[in-house]
Amino acid sequence: MSTLALPALITRRGRRPLPGFGLSLGLGLAWLSVVVLLPLAALALRAAGLGAEGWLRAIQDPRVQASLKLSFTASFVAALIASVAGALVAWVVVRYRFPGRRLLDALVDLPFALPTAVAGIALTAIYSANGWVGRYTEPLGIKIAYTPIGITIALIFIGLPFAVRTVQPVLEVLGREQEEAAASLGASRLTTLRRVVLPELLPALLTGFSLAFARALGEYGSVIFIAGNLPYKTEIAPLLITIRLEEYDYGGAVAIAALLLAASFVCLLAINAIPLLFAHERKGAGRDV
Repeated sequence: MSTLALPALITRRGRRPLPGFGLSLGLGLAWLSVVVLLPLAALALRAAGLGAEGWLRAIQDPRVQASLKLSFTASFVAALIASVAGALVAWVVVRYRFPGRRLLDALVDLPFALPTAVAGIALTAIYSANGWVGRYTEPLGIKIAYTPIGITIALIFIGLPFAVRTVQPVLEVLGREQEEAAASLGASRLTTLRRVVLPELLPALLTGFSLAFARALGEYGSVIFIAGNLPYKTEIAPLLITIRLEEYDYGGAVAIAALLLAASFVCLLAINAIPLLFAHERKGAGRDV
């Protein structure tokens, strides 16, 4: 084989590094369409069939508004707390070496593997009036189970792994060199954290927050046991969808589901836009320098 033909061969092979690209792409798109796109498209078409008037009538129901307000508020607070706690856990796992570190790292993924119903029952048993924690808090006037506080705790539980796993790789790549350089220049620990570490972690923190918020917004199994499911008080939107279906109010169920789907889609767009936004800002800052 001549040396002139070698680059052409490499180019041809570089276009398709693996055989069966067409078949793999077709099977992947077919699976994605059947499992994800078709159900979402059916929901969107059904929601569009309600019309603006029917959709607004279903959403403006006081019970629906109360459940949506609870779901969005609890999800936002839980995602915010999970982001901060997740960053702290990731920092400890990456930066320190101590006995049980690998066990702690493995326990972070426990909410992913644990059935949501089991998590809900366990949290209820802990925070109820006769639970390990509830027996001490309720005499102080702090009721956790069957209140929005309990709902928020359950949502923090299922959102924490997202926050940890988005921040942890960034910390591993970041290393200690920049912090040591800042310290050698006389920067305090607080200044180093604020000017060196946080700017690098901010995209990951925002991504973890968006993932935790989207996950909490549609959470059902781990919440219904600890929520108490009282209408207008502790009834979450996913539960109300189920109730509307049991009442054969398919239009009401579709309207709530479409709203949650739109909110999750916005979170998905934000997750994909965050890296591009920060990359553009860094590129602009580099030009200014």
